[in-house]
Amino acid sequence: MTPHLLPGLAANPALPAELLDRLIERAGSDPGLAEALSERADLGPAQVAALAALDEHAAVRLAHAGLLTAADAHPADRPSVALALLDEGAGTPAYARLLAAHPDRRIREALTSRPGLPLDVLDTLADDPEVGVVAELALWTTEPSLAARLAAHPHAEVRRGAAANEATPPAALAALITGEGSAPARSCLVCDREEIPFAHDPYCPRTDCELRGGAACAGGHESTVHETLQQAARNPATPVAAAASLAGHPSPLIRWALAERADLPQELYARLAADPIPGVRSEVAGNPAIGEPLIRTLAAGRADGVAGDLARNPRVPLDVLAHLAGTIRIGPVLLPRIATASPAELAAAAASADARVRRLVAERHDLAPELRDALAADPDASVVRAIAPHPGLSEELLRAVVERHGVHVLARVAANPDAPPGLLEDLARHDPPVRRAYRAIAGHPRATAAALLPCLADERARPLAARHPALAPAVLLGLLADADPEVAGAAAANPALPVGVMAGLLAAGPRVGGER
Repeated sequence: MTPHLLPGLAANPALPAELLDRLIERAGSDPGLAEALSERADLGPAQVAALAALDEHAAVRLAHAGLLTAADAHPADRPSVALALLDEGAGTPAYARLLAAHPDRRIREALTSRPGLPLDVLDTLADDPEVGVVAELALWTTEPSLAARLAAHPHAEVRRGAAANEATPPAALAALITGEGSAPARSCLVCDREEIPFAHDPYCPRTDCELRGGAACAGGHESTVHETLQQAARNPATPVAAAASLAGHPSPLIRWALAERADLPQELYARLAADPIPGVRSEVAGNPAIGEPLIRTLAAGRADGVAGDLARNPRVPLDVLAHLAGTIRIGPVLLPRIATASPAELAAAAASADARVRRLVAERHDLAPELRDALAADPDASVVRAIAPHPGLSEELLRAVVERHGVHVLARVAANPDAPPGLLEDLARHDPPVRRAYRAIAGHPRATAAALLPCLADERARPLAARHPALAPAVLLGLLADADPEVAGAAAANPALPVGVMAGLLAAGPRVGGER
C-alpha cells in the first residue's frame, strides 16, 4: 500500500473501531495520518487520548473539537494544546499564568487573544518586555480600562493595536486621531531597529526582517501613525466626529477606511462618493448605510465605476437594480437585495421584460413553486440556467429544460438536489459531454454506478466519483491503485469499501503497491 492511502482510510466513515485503533498506532510516525484521524467524529475517549499523546497538531485539533480537558495537556510540555484549550474555555487560570511567562514570545503573543484571561495575567502581558506581545494585547483585550491605557502607550505599535480594538473607549480612540490629551509616541518598530530616517523596502530580501512592507520612520513614526489612523477611522467605536475629521486626509487609504463606516452623515458619504480614488467610491457605493437619494444619484452616473457595488448594496431599490442589470454584467450570484425581497417584489421582477432582471430572481432558490416553475419555462437560457438547481423542480420540468437548452444548462440541472437517478444517468451519457456536469454528478447523493462511470473520464470529477458510495465495487477497487494519489486516497475513504479490503490494506504495509 502506498502511504497516501492511509489518510484516505483514516477518513473513511465506515472504518471499524478495531482498524481505527491499528491506524492510530501507526500515526505516531506519520503526522499527516494523525491529523486525518483527529478529524473523525467517532473517536472514543481512549482513541482520543492515544491520538493526542502521539501528535501535537492532532491534539490541537482535538482540543478545538472539545475532546480534551485541562488534564490532557500541560503548558510546559505542549503550549499550543494549552492555548487551544484556553480558546475553547477548557483551560485553567493556572495554564494562562504559566503561558504568560513562557520563554517563546510567539506563545505569549498567541495568549493575548484567548478569552477570559485573569486580570493578573493581563497585567503581566501588558508589562511584557517584548513590544509585539503588548501590541497584540492592545488589539485583543476586552477590558476597556486596559485598552485605554494601552492606547496611550509610549510605543506607536501598541497604539496601532488599540486603534483597531472595538473595546477601546471612544475617548481614547478620538485621542489617537486628534492627539489631544496624549503625549506623542516615543518609538516604533522601525526606529527600534534601524537608523532613521529609514524606509523599508517592500521587497526586502532579508529573511530575518520582521518589518512590514512600506514601514518608515523619519522621527515621527510615520508609517505606524498612518496605520493607526486607518484603524481608528474604520473602528465603529471611534466617535463619528473624530472619524469624520479624516474625510479630507491626503491618504486615500485613510479615506477608504472611513468609507467603510456605517454611521457617517449622508453628506459625508456623498463627499466620499466623489473621491478621486476608485476604491473609495466603490466602498461608499456598496455601503448599506448610504441613503436612497445617494444611491439614485450614483446609479444615474454622476460617479464613475460603482455600478457593480451598487448592485451588491442590500438597500438598493429594485427599480434601480433593474436599471443596473441592464447596464453592467452581473455574474451568477444571489444579490443581497434579491435575497431579502418580498414575494410581491420577486413576482414583479420575475415578470420583467428584461431577461437580465428575471435571471436575478432565478438565482434565489427558495421561490414559491408557481414562480419557480414559471422561471424554469423561461425562453431565455440564462434564466433557466440560474433556476435549474432550485429544489422542488419536477423531473418533467428538468427534462424539458435539457431538451430546450441542451449543453447550456446541463451542469446546473445535474446540480439540482432533486434530480432523479435516471436523469443523472442520461446527463452523464449526453453527447457532447459536459465536463462541469460530470463534476456535479460525481458529488450528487442520488448518482448511480451507471451515472458515475462516465464521470471518471474527467480529472476533476474523478476524485469525487472515487469517494461516492454508489460506485461499482470492481471500479472502486481498481481506483485504489490509481496513478493519481488524490483519486486513490478518495477511493480509500469510500464508505462502500469492503471491510476485508480495508483490513487487507492495513495488513499489506506501507511498501506494498507503493512502487511504480
